[in-house]
Amino acid sequence: MAQHLPELDGVFVALADPTRRAVVRRLGHGPTSVGDLAREFPMTLPSFMKHVRTLEANGLIRTVKSGRVRTCALNRERLGLVDDWLAEQRRIWEGRTDRLEQFVTDPEEESQ
Repeated sequence: MAQHLPELDGVFVALADPTRRAVVRRLGHGPTSVGDLAREFPMTLPSFMKHVRTLEANGLIRTVKSGRVRTCALNRERLGLVDDWLAEQRRIWEGRTDRLEQFVTDPEEESQ
């Protein structure tokens, strides 16, 4: 997991913004054009494109241009980085809480 930390940092930075999270959520339903995505947000198209570029630069979405239409699609594999990191954190904390529970329920065993 340590080898993926810079990539993971970029994914978390991209997901830190509510607009970008909403775009990811929307693309979870399937690919759509930038124009259709942008209509859902109260901002100019150039401002919205900054969000698209951030998501694309961090590998969360892919875009394809066909003529004048740029279509965005979610890169579900990239979300796997977050899922793997969360699973690792869950294992760490479950181990800690298991040891704490053992200490609390059986303190005499710990002192020996």
